[in-house]
Amino acid sequence: MKLQNLYPCVIGLGYVGFPIFTKLDKKFKTVGYDINLKRINNLKKGINLNQINQNKFRVKNKSLFTNKLKDIKYCNFYIITVPTPIYDNQKPNLEFLIKATKTVGKVLKKGDIVFYESTVYPGVTLEVCLPILKKISKLNYKTDFNIGYSPERINPGDKKNTLRNITKLISFENLKIKKKALLIYKSISKKILISNSIIETETSKVIENIQRDLNIALMNEIFIVCKRLNIDFKNVIKLASTKWNFLKFNPGLVGGHCLPVDPYYFAFLAKKNKIKTNIILSGRHVNNFMKNFFISEIKKKINKKEKLLIFGVSYKENVPDLRNSLSLKVYIELKKNFNVSAFDSSIKNKADIKKYKLKAKIGNLKKYDKFLFLVNHDCQKKYLNLINRKY
Repeated sequence: MKLQNLYPCVIGLGYVGFPIFTKLDKKFKTVGYDINLKRINNLKKGINLNQINQNKFRVKNKSLFTNKLKDIKYCNFYIITVPTPIYDNQKPNLEFLIKATKTVGKVLKKGDIVFYESTVYPGVTLEVCLPILKKISKLNYKTDFNIGYSPERINPGDKKNTLRNITKLISFENLKIKKKALLIYKSISKKILISNSIIETETSKVIENIQRDLNIALMNEIFIVCKRLNIDFKNVIKLASTKWNFLKFNPGLVGGHCLPVDPYYFAFLAKKNKIKTNIILSGRHVNNFMKNFFISEIKKKINKKEKLLIFGVSYKENVPDLRNSLSLKVYIELKKNFNVSAFDSSIKNKADIKKYKLKAKIGNLKKYDKFLFLVNHDCQKKYLNLINRKY
């Protein structure tokens, strides 16, 4: 199989899909497809507003961005990376995934391969997506086309565990597509691990984040107990860390697209199969409560006459993403009854700044009475140092 015989298409150009597109673009003529016309127009201009330290870029190999179905018809390797959020009732929302699958089904041809990277509960790829592809394309699985699953492991803001450096899992049932799959995914990541079980690979993805969610929840709960008993939490962790097998996790506000979502996906599957679980969602209850705990603690430190400036409202350090951000929710809630402003030096999107009434510039720090660093971006440390010296 020659490189020139593979024409990949990335469906969904968000924080997962766009980095994959840029890696593929180095070796293949690649199509980036997204239904967001504004996003497509910006990318065509070489402007990427949603990523870290990659605001401007140039495509190679005659690759293109599009929101038109006709532009992806000639592709033969589709990678679907659309969001899989939850509804307000905490049940899985597969609307974007189903819509993307229908889109690919309309252009699917004999010999094509479809890989899913969206986080799902175990069984979705074969039990939800595959039947849609078969029905719309009227093609047969394995004899006409093939599918696979490769869980995304992108960690926004992480300069060490980059897409190129992580172990990339790829799973598929038909060994005949192994060569093509490796050609594609070796251009994305240096280390590839193959699994012959799609459902096991889907499961591995959700439990990675469930484990982290539970560990952070444990630290959050210990932090709350220490706070209320006037025990120095930092020193407690310092002392406990002297044991060789102590796992150090930091307490805090847990937001983003994975940890607040994945436990609900796995718990949904368990409940659907009448399997009782006791631990999977316990971390969610604690971590969701932390927003109210933080608000309560902050209210004890300020009064309505004081001006408070909050630094950092994105969902994690060094990431300009406000979606599912508990820090943003803390700011919005405090703003209802207190004189509160917020500044986030990582956020450059003017629409976000306007929507949430964030400060584009800080101005004179002397007009504020108190300061609160909710998210410690590297680019905000200069303000922390300045405040510590002068106030």
